[in-house]
Amino acid sequence: MSESRNNFYLYLVATLLTYCVIVLGAYTRLSDAGLGCPDWPGCYGKIFVPGETEVIEQANQAYPERPVEQAKAWKEMIHRYAAGSLGLIILLLALKSWYWRSKDKTVRILAPSVLLSLVIFQAALGMWTVTLLLKPVIVTAHLLGGMAILALLYWQLINSIHPLNRTKRQNISPWLVLGVIVVYCQIALGGWTSANYSALICTDFPKCQAQWWPQMDFKEGFILWRGLGVDYEGGVLDAAARTAIHVSHRLGALFTFVLLISLAVRAILSGNRKFILTGVAIVLILLTQISLGIANVLLVLPLPVAVAHNGVAALLLLSMITLLYFSLFDGAQKEQ
Repeated sequence: MSESRNNFYLYLVATLLTYCVIVLGAYTRLSDAGLGCPDWPGCYGKIFVPGETEVIEQANQAYPERPVEQAKAWKEMIHRYAAGSLGLIILLLALKSWYWRSKDKTVRILAPSVLLSLVIFQAALGMWTVTLLLKPVIVTAHLLGGMAILALLYWQLINSIHPLNRTKRQNISPWLVLGVIVVYCQIALGGWTSANYSALICTDFPKCQAQWWPQMDFKEGFILWRGLGVDYEGGVLDAAARTAIHVSHRLGALFTFVLLISLAVRAILSGNRKFILTGVAIVLILLTQISLGIANVLLVLPLPVAVAHNGVAALLLLSMITLLYFSLFDGAQKEQ
């Protein structure tokens, strides 16, 4: 098996596992299991969730404010096991790149090194999510860190299939770059909405609280840091602040929809087969995502729909990255 083929499989497994970790993280958060284990990296001081009666009693004595709830604890620990496995794969990718770099100076080590740095920081964010009691800025950053790792792994995966010609200047479309940034920012707004328990402050659509512009407090809703020692489980904001967050997410979704539809239509009309397929995929994923968002509101945030909303957001980001990558690849091909 060639080294490039070996890297392809490693990046494929890492990308798929990262996607699973993101979905598991969403499931854990939306199941109110983010503090299912009140410590880190273990669970009540154990590698596995306490199961024996005596061990559970000891755990309850050690953490009287967080008595053992096995269902929630297992959700949290399965997410941690998956994230830990991902970390080991990314470490292997980094070690391999450093090893081959010592033999061949043309081997690039930047991406694997950045990935390793990201996953280490992501682990720290996971710890702070628990120790800082679901502080929204940490929870949102943890989500964005996972999306960043997914995006970079996916980029490397595509590059292992269709390597960019690094001797040719790449013509980067600013609109496609903007599209990727807008999707990432919209994911951040979605994470902020979820972390502040603002998803159900509006239970009607397209209006919110039967108004087009209800009472909102944007200043309070977007304070990033509120000090230490605050337990954010269940949310701490008043209705006006939560409404501001929710409506901001809706407005962001509208802007994202218009921009991405425009980019997708342009890709479909380009005549390039890869662009057409990617453009169609973007339209389908975008329509699915909008439908899931509306369903979350009207159906009062059913868990499968809410988790799917997170998973499809990740797919939307990857579809935009695909379009951006193919624009670079085809641009280089045309210059040859």
